[in-house]
Amino acid sequence: MIPQSIETKIVRMEEGVLLNRSDRVALEEPLEIRLDFLEENGRRQKSISITMRTPGNDEELAAGFLFTEGILRSPDDILEISGCGPSTGAHHGKNIVKVKLADSAKVEWPKLERHFYSTSSCGVCGKASLEALEVQGVQPIPQQGFEIFSQTISTLAQKLRSHQSVFDQTGGLHAAGIFTAKGDLIALREDVGRHNAVDKLLGAQFLDGKTPLFSNLLFLSGRASFELVQKALVAGIPMIVAVGAPSSLAVELAKRFNLTLLGFVREGRFNCYHGEWRLTGGEG
Repeated sequence: MIPQSIETKIVRMEEGVLLNRSDRVALEEPLEIRLDFLEENGRRQKSISITMRTPGNDEELAAGFLFTEGILRSPDDILEISGCGPSTGAHHGKNIVKVKLADSAKVEWPKLERHFYSTSSCGVCGKASLEALEVQGVQPIPQQGFEIFSQTISTLAQKLRSHQSVFDQTGGLHAAGIFTAKGDLIALREDVGRHNAVDKLLGAQFLDGKTPLFSNLLFLSGRASFELVQKALVAGIPMIVAVGAPSSLAVELAKRFNLTLLGFVREGRFNCYHGEWRLTGGEG
């Protein structure tokens, strides 16, 4: 199993006394995603992303990134995902993932040419406008087909939290989870980066052929930013439930594509920024 946290020496102050202790911190290391694909003059390799992430589920992260950025449309386009390259430390495996595409795969490069460089806190560096950010071919979410009881929303955070094994060790990871309309947790991924956690989560669903996810919601342990709403839309998710606040662009995108967006989710309360028709019960 790939370590996702390491032990470090700390000095802790307790009741006015400085004490030597040990603590665990979440690993954060670079991952380069390379694409191997066929062009007119033969096969070519291209480095398309460097992201700071928590090691583990790297294949899912690569697949999720390619899918949610609109570069790939089907898991059948992928022949193989493999790790390669040198390690940068003693606690983990390789920090390069190569995605080899089938000869028949057509790479849908984003309309906006840019370098795919992202940090653990920002997944849209270099994207300039709402129009340029929107992945081509994304359709508005159908207004019918998904509803959830309002009081069920309040149960999701604890269900997600109870399955965050690495967070228990470090307290330093974001989490993303997929739930059913009944509030059942289907899958969970953790990472130091919010967009990485989502890419890992959606990448696993994409590779399993389960997208689009019209019958599920995406739960975020932090805030709801533009790039996370975009990734949910690519995956066909009708609702995002976030513990933190949404950004103005996230709200605008949710309105444009009929996605239900909830923020500041706490026990017994939340804010709905768009798409209240998917909530049932509790009207007043």
